[in-house]
Amino acid sequence: MYSILELKSNIRVPPQFLGKNLKEAVKSAIEKEFIGMLGKHGIFLAVLNVKEIGEGTIIPGDGAVYYQTSFETLVYRPIMQEVVEGFVSEITEFGAFIRIGPIDGLVHVSQVMDDYVNYAEAGVLQGKESKRSLKVKDKVRARIIAISLKNIRGAKLGLTMRQPGLGKIEWIEAEKKKGDEEKPVKPEKKKKTKTTKKKKGGK
Repeated sequence: MYSILELKSNIRVPPQFLGKNLKEAVKSAIEKEFIGMLGKHGIFLAVLNVKEIGEGTIIPGDGAVYYQTSFETLVYRPIMQEVVEGFVSEITEFGAFIRIGPIDGLVHVSQVMDDYVNYAEAGVLQGKESKRSLKVKDKVRARIIAISLKNIRGAKLGLTMRQPGLGKIEWIEAEKKKGDEEKPVKPEKKKKTKTTKKKKGGK
């Protein structure tokens, strides 16, 4: 899930950034320190806004200046059972890697579809009975069923595509179309017409 967070931190602005406008210098320092890193809030993706910058502090022997700063940042943190969309970045004998924003998740071969899956040398996973195929660049929808976020390089997600409404987008659309075609058509109800009784006497 993507979130926008407001954080406060004592930002170290190195000497090479000090020639810039203060706000730009602080933003560059935040990006250098945070972007691409994994913290308790998730993976830091972008600095959206530098809101407040306090007075600078100099530490003897350090050429940098430290500023107490509040800023807004965009982060991504996967959540268990979250439904996500991405594209296939790699196919292997044991499954498919799905690129979801900043990280990849693995759909094990047993979780690709409700069918026995074969791996072809061309880098394709194909269902034995359904003949459905999955290849690199295919867009898919999956659910997160396992999360390991020890560090950014070792970040791992386990995914499944076997539940209803999940899988390759083309499969989902085909199932939806098939369901719409199989729905029984309700017969139209005949409209009742009102009849008026004639009064005695001719009128």
